[in-house]
Amino acid sequence: MKLVSKLKEAKYVTHNGTMHADEVFATAFLDLYQKDIKVIRVSEIEKDKLRPDAIVYDIGRGKFDHHGPDAEVRENGIKYSSFGLLFREFGKDFLKQKNMEDIEEAYTMMEKELIEGIDAIDNGIFPEITASYKVKTISDVIKLFNPSYGSNQTENDQFIKAVELAKSILEELLSNISGKIKAKKIILEKIKNETKDYLELEEFLPYEETILKEEAGNHLLFVMYPSNRGGYGIKTIKKSLEDKTDRLQFPEAWAGLEKEELEKVSGIKDIDFCHSGRFLVTCKTKEAAYQVLDKILPKGNKI
Repeated sequence: MKLVSKLKEAKYVTHNGTMHADEVFATAFLDLYQKDIKVIRVSEIEKDKLRPDAIVYDIGRGKFDHHGPDAEVRENGIKYSSFGLLFREFGKDFLKQKNMEDIEEAYTMMEKELIEGIDAIDNGIFPEITASYKVKTISDVIKLFNPSYGSNQTENDQFIKAVELAKSILEELLSNISGKIKAKKIILEKIKNETKDYLELEEFLPYEETILKEEAGNHLLFVMYPSNRGGYGIKTIKKSLEDKTDRLQFPEAWAGLEKEELEKVSGIKDIDFCHSGRFLVTCKTKEAAYQVLDKILPKGNKI
């Protein structure tokens, strides 16, 4: 992405001044989609000076602006911002370009995992956060790139930095979504005929969302998998996507213990660690992991 100073040079036009996540991510998306785009940031639109093929966003009250009284709103009530409007227009073609396996699902996941949140905040719908400490959204992080008081930072230099960060986030999200779509097929096949109360994986896969969305996974209490730290992990499954309560926790007496102390309390050799939140146990061997499951699963559901 290159910022230019003349309207005739720029195919992409957005506003200058204080930057926000919507036009920053919109610019990042356009640069990943169209490659090496030329952008100009302006305070107002001079339509007679625009290129015929110019795409104007987040300013000008056109197709990709959301500040007018007729701004478009999703069925769920979240108003589009420039990012959402551009992604709606070009997103599926972009995902085809990226060779996504399931375009429709990838599009929905992009919307739900990133775009709707940025659109909502830009339109004044802020998440309810009750924590006593400060929690920053992606929109808050992008605001940090606006020139700091007393610094020598320039608007355009900072905008370029913010767009580069947004591009990295989009690329990582695409990779993550691609992985989830591939993993979903494997998880669906595994849970289809699974009668035990736990799911055993031969490798770690993103599993939680698929299990919580599918009726076939309603009976599952734990997932066991090879840990990327060595040995095996056993993790609880939440009640639902909305209810983050564990379906069944590890014993209270195990909470926060590790190694010899945990072995003594549990009576299981090679059990290694139990998280204080009682949602994760790790073991040195698969045999130990099986013993953990055998001990904590409800009667009638033993291995």
